[in-house]
Amino acid sequence: GTNPASAQMVGMQVVVTACDASGNVDMADLRAKCEQHSDNLACVMITYPSTHGVFETQVKELCALIHQHGGRVYVDGANMNALVGVAAPGEFGGDVSHLNLHKTFCIPHGGGGPGVGPVCVVQDLVPYLPGHASAGVAGGVGAVSAAPLGNAAVLPISWMYIRMMGADGLKAATETAILSANYISARLKAHYPTLYASANGHVAHECILDLRGLKDTSGVMAEDVAKRLIDYGFHAPTLSFPVPNTLMVEPTESETLVEIDRFIDAMIAIRQEIAEIEAGRWPQDDNPLKNAPHTAESLLGAEWTRPYTREAAAFPVAALRQAKYWAPVGRVDNVWGDRNLFCSCVPVSDYA
Repeated sequence: GTNPASAQMVGMQVVVTACDASGNVDMADLRAKCEQHSDNLACVMITYPSTHGVFETQVKELCALIHQHGGRVYVDGANMNALVGVAAPGEFGGDVSHLNLHKTFCIPHGGGGPGVGPVCVVQDLVPYLPGHASAGVAGGVGAVSAAPLGNAAVLPISWMYIRMMGADGLKAATETAILSANYISARLKAHYPTLYASANGHVAHECILDLRGLKDTSGVMAEDVAKRLIDYGFHAPTLSFPVPNTLMVEPTESETLVEIDRFIDAMIAIRQEIAEIEAGRWPQDDNPLKNAPHTAESLLGAEWTRPYTREAAAFPVAALRQAKYWAPVGRVDNVWGDRNLFCSCVPVSDYA
């Protein structure tokens, strides 16, 4: 990701540590790496809760270990929406944290960038924060950006969000995000196992649905489920990250219970379709998942040769008859597209 890339850019050596079977940092491996690199250990980067969707119970021990070897702990703020109002990185041992406003404080993704967010540090690191001489911002080092406040025009959005939510509202948003993820994990447990969870069976604000076993029983991959979700009216969750052939579901605090139930019903219905393939009633290479998404045009032709009905393709659940999203294009050959790039820009001659 971007964190090791940034470390490489400033001349640091990046050392990767292992994870244990539960998705936590492997503390034995971390201790060994700390001993091996103790003389040069600058910092460790962790995401808390982790991208595996778990609150690591040994996070305080981890931070203490790094401090013991003279290093600092950088807490990636990617999952801060599972901490706001509930826990503070500085309390469990973090020294530096970058907060992504687009993930926690209401800034939309995209928009042309650049992204913006505060970098928070413990007191003894304050003298090393960057300054900006021409803008009158004091600091122990020079500027790291031409604009002292980054993409300043978006900052009032986060300020208004925080003011309107208030402390209680922000905490409620965190609790709702965690509750929603656990609700999804629990309801889908019998259909798609959650790959990583804490010892009590709970997850943080996201859960990884393990679809890897379906390849052997039905030929279905996580991408096929993602494409089929379009037929059900959903943009798929994160696909094959951080674990290949899985879906990482992060409902956040924004989704209503009605919408979450609709998603769960769709995932259960898709699992029943996979069962049809496993039973041999649909071929592994010609079924509603492999051919998804289905466009209106593909269903309106005079001839229909698929082993499943048009109704199964378009209206797998009854609610879709009242509100149906039609995909404008069918399945795209991703590999061919990656290997055959072409520019769709307007030719320069058109500007003459």
